[in-house]
Amino acid sequence: MRTTPGLDDAFDRAAGRYDLLTRLNPGYHRHLRAAAHALAERIGGGPGRLVLDLGCGSGASTAALVGAIDDARVVAVDASSGMLEQAAAKSWPAGVEFVHATAEALPELGLPPAAGAFAAYLIRNIPEDGRDDVLRIIRDRLAPGGWLVVQEYSVAGRPSAVRVWTLVCRFVVVPLARLVHGSPRLYDYLWRSVLDFDSTAELADRLVGAGYTDVAHRDATGWQRGILHTWVARRPG
Repeated sequence: MRTTPGLDDAFDRAAGRYDLLTRLNPGYHRHLRAAAHALAERIGGGPGRLVLDLGCGSGASTAALVGAIDDARVVAVDASSGMLEQAAAKSWPAGVEFVHATAEALPELGLPPAAGAFAAYLIRNIPEDGRDDVLRIIRDRLAPGGWLVVQEYSVAGRPSAVRVWTLVCRFVVVPLARLVHGSPRLYDYLWRSVLDFDSTAELADRLVGAGYTDVAHRDATGWQRGILHTWVARRPG
């Protein structure tokens, strides 16, 4: 996964304060749990069922998957060693594994076909010209009939969402990052990257173009309505 230059280092530097800042984000963990349950509803449970957590960061998405899918084997992947160190230091049930790798390296991990894949806040951090390739790579790592759930910020084509997102970042997120000695540069990047990201329709089109079917999309609730979204997509089988 070719991330924006310097982004992995920025996540490494921010790793120690990342969990604190996500806890200060109203609804952050609730929305992750809702997206994880959307995946659970589609793939069911069962011992040993493989689920990929792509761009797992410090483990918040991993925890959401563990809570939603009973007895799953969760392989959580991230390109930031600092984030993975934070994630691996937490207490996890058997069957959870953390791997320092990019999404592009998935074929090299020697994993069996996965029942599902979860990508929270990952696709936006991939340069535009590499997003289609990564979506195809993920599709090929799914078993036939397997599901991908993507959770991501997107405001393109929604002027009111752009205004709300900018105000929240400028007057809440970046000042909080400074206050807790986080990484204001990373959260400034967050603001800009969301403004530049695909519209909800464009990402749905990417999923279809990458060979997925049954693509559907829903908005988050609360103040993030029109800003935070969840897509589901299935590998044909």
